[in-house]
Amino acid sequence: MPLNFEAISLDRQKDYLELLGRCPQVASDYSFLNIWAWAEEYGLLWAWDGPLVWLKQTRPREVLWAPIGPWERIEWGPHWVSTVFRGSVFIRVPEKLADIWQSHFGQRITVEPERGQWDYLYAARDLIELPGNRFHKKKNLLNQFLKSYSYTYVDFGSKLIEQAMAMQEDWCTWRDCESSDLLAAENRAILRVLDNWNRFESIMGGALFVENIIVAYTLAEPLTADTLVIHFEKGCPAYKGGYQAINQMFLAHAADGYQFVNREQDLDSDGLRKAKLSYNPFDFLRKSKVTFSG
Repeated sequence: MPLNFEAISLDRQKDYLELLGRCPQVASDYSFLNIWAWAEEYGLLWAWDGPLVWLKQTRPREVLWAPIGPWERIEWGPHWVSTVFRGSVFIRVPEKLADIWQSHFGQRITVEPERGQWDYLYAARDLIELPGNRFHKKKNLLNQFLKSYSYTYVDFGSKLIEQAMAMQEDWCTWRDCESSDLLAAENRAILRVLDNWNRFESIMGGALFVENIIVAYTLAEPLTADTLVIHFEKGCPAYKGGYQAINQMFLAHAADGYQFVNREQDLDSDGLRKAKLSYNPFDFLRKSKVTFSG
């Protein structure tokens, strides 16, 4: 039977999170908040098929993402080759699933690394303590912020949404979002999340205020039992060290019990890659493009 793809719905959030929890490896792309926030930008749809949820991107081109569920328990037999997989292209496929498929399908698939989609992984303790010479510049910028401003850190909640939206509008003016399709799309995704804040199961975040004005905020969620994922992090450029401060303070307040931090991918952007590498990741969650022969 062909898969029945439909719009991603908040009503099945708990069902999706249950299957996500059964994945042997969870990339940032597949958090519920992420697929829902970006659904309109990528034209994302899902199809429920027993123990799996299939994801399809329809914009700017039609392509499949990795399915969600207990990959190691699925019988990846001839049925899949003759139906879903024949001639299909999958993107953002986590390394463990690519290895499983490689072992089952061999030469019938081609696996190509997608470096721009690799998630950056950090030790939570490192990002909180900023130890040693590796983090010297980050700690200096953090200390400059602490010394220069009379600030207040606040856990993000529904009462901050209006102020965060106003800061996001200002941020888009500073960065000229209208001239960048990616920044404009990200802005729409952020506003979609803020508009629906109270409907998400596990969203969290933090905000920094200086003189009762929000100058930085971050939005995150638990990705697995030991990993937090940072989805969005924005700061006013007029406040030096603001990005370093919100990053460190949010984790210091919220990361208790979490060993790792996933700060998503760099999308092959030189600027993003430099920024993410500057925080000294200890590893990457590697993803690939997987093409099945026709």
